[in-house]
Amino acid sequence: MCRARYKIVEVKQPHFITCTVLHWLPFFTRPNSVQIIIDCLNHLKDSDGLKLYGFVILENHLHLILSSEDLPKTIQKFKSYTA
Repeated sequence: MCRARYKIVEVKQPHFITCTVLHWLPFFTRPNSVQIIIDCLNHLKDSDGLKLYGFVILENHLHLILSSEDLPKTIQKFKSYTA
């Protein structure tokens, strides 16, 4: 079951996505943690055709502007790979 409050209706259009760390812990203060996110995004660009228009990684959350042919599936893979 999906825990998100929002549904992606137009899957091929760019979307603004925010991902947070549980309890807002400052997880992205370590360079290795940030590198995992960047490596995952690069992998999804190559394998899933992810189009990344912009992103910001802050200490306890990240913002992404992205699109894909099947955005829900791509986001599912992103969260699975980075969990």
